[in-house]
Amino acid sequence: MNILISNDDGIKAEGIKILAEEISKIANTYVVAPDSPRSASGHAITLHKPILINDEFIAENVEAYSTSGTPADSVKVGIESILKDVDIDLVLSGINNGPNLGTDVIYSGTVAAAIEGLIIGKPSIALSCDSSKVTNEEYREAAKYAAKLLQKLDGNLDKLNGSILNVNFPKGEKKGVKITKLGKRVYNNVMDDRQSIRGQRYVWMGGDLADIEQDKDSDIFAVNNGYISITPVHINMTEIDKMKELKELGLEE
Repeated sequence: MNILISNDDGIKAEGIKILAEEISKIANTYVVAPDSPRSASGHAITLHKPILINDEFIAENVEAYSTSGTPADSVKVGIESILKDVDIDLVLSGINNGPNLGTDVIYSGTVAAAIEGLIIGKPSIALSCDSSKVTNEEYREAAKYAAKLLQKLDGNLDKLNGSILNVNFPKGEKKGVKITKLGKRVYNNVMDDRQSIRGQRYVWMGGDLADIEQDKDSDIFAVNNGYISITPVHINMTEIDKMKELKELGLEE
């Protein structure tokens, strides 16, 4: 099996290094990732300037490259240019330093890298840890589970057609694994308006996560209660029921 690994924390991140080391024990492993952190970059791609590519070393028996682009760029360039002569079987993205849960997947560069793999036609999995400061031990535990998950999926990758798997690991002891839906992430946004010494207005954007009730079958509820969450996420954003309502309004001509 040929596996491409990317991320949004950058080529130097411990999460991608440890994941590559672990996956290289069971598969041919390639890494193409941004040359610096690109968190919350969403699915941005680079069209108006060149994407620079550099050879990298992150682990033995792993062919690795960095790009000056986004996570989505890295997967696209990796599959369609750098590794065009390699038949990539699956894309992994992560392991992210921090969770990618609920509606936050819209902003996530980690999830975007996996979705880019899906767009190109490759089964893809995003991997994240529910912590703002993940230890190497936590990364290693998550990487070992990722390898185990791949072995369980071996021969059944076609089941991922049309969706990615978004996997989140809870802090501390793991009680088990739950198949979940996306929960709701709501923030109390803070806009800190400032002005530079030259009179330029600027804003620091931030926010605190609101504590709201989550459905018990959601990814957020599972992770908050000590379970590894696996959520199938698809990219068909069409609201089928709304199509019918709009037709009934006579909007078609």
